[in-house]
Amino acid sequence: MTLQLDRIKLTNDQIAWRAAQDIADGAYVNLGIGFPEKIARFQPEGRDVIFHTENGVTGFGAAPAEGQEDWDLVNAGKKAITTKPGAAFFHHADSFAMVRGGHLDLAVLGAFQVAENGDLANWSTGKGAVPAVGGAMDLVQSAKRVAVVTDHVTKTGAPKLVDRCTMPLTGVGCITRVYTSLAVIDVVDGRFVLREKLPALSFDDLQSVTGATLNVTDPVADLAVPAL
Repeated sequence: MTLQLDRIKLTNDQIAWRAAQDIADGAYVNLGIGFPEKIARFQPEGRDVIFHTENGVTGFGAAPAEGQEDWDLVNAGKKAITTKPGAAFFHHADSFAMVRGGHLDLAVLGAFQVAENGDLANWSTGKGAVPAVGGAMDLVQSAKRVAVVTDHVTKTGAPKLVDRCTMPLTGVGCITRVYTSLAVIDVVDGRFVLREKLPALSFDDLQSVTGATLNVTDPVADLAVPAL
């Protein structure tokens, strides 16, 4: 099964593209450090999404071309950014006041584990890890909606979607939707509800690499993305 998944699963760019399609025009959105930052590249034409970074910027745009970086303009992941008309700069404390005040419509984070009740584990005390949960703790409890982008399984093939998290929690009952390399899954009333899956993957095969029961309440759509 692992070799089969490697052939058919979505790339990180494709997962980010799929997540970007669901972000509403005019939404204020925080993108987590690393993989979630890719979402900023794939906003549908005609939508104006206001991206927020916890180090103190709203209204940043796509990454600059190589060699055109202004290293005074970076996001929380220390990646170079550009600014769009209307962008604003503010103190780090004010940025967290925006987060804690419930002013973000959406936060998108990566994950080590997501439980069927919506619990999130996305930090680790393991070897080589930075032993701190960081701003994610504030984001998951304060944003109006919290989503995850992630591979469906770990590098060793273990499920990332589980019945209960075994790693340190970032937040409790906070996740509403998960975009994985194989499927789009909602968290509804403490259950995983399958919304979309790769057409090349059967339901039974998807269930076999998921560590909790997948429920189906409506017809499951094909997870279709462009070749990026």
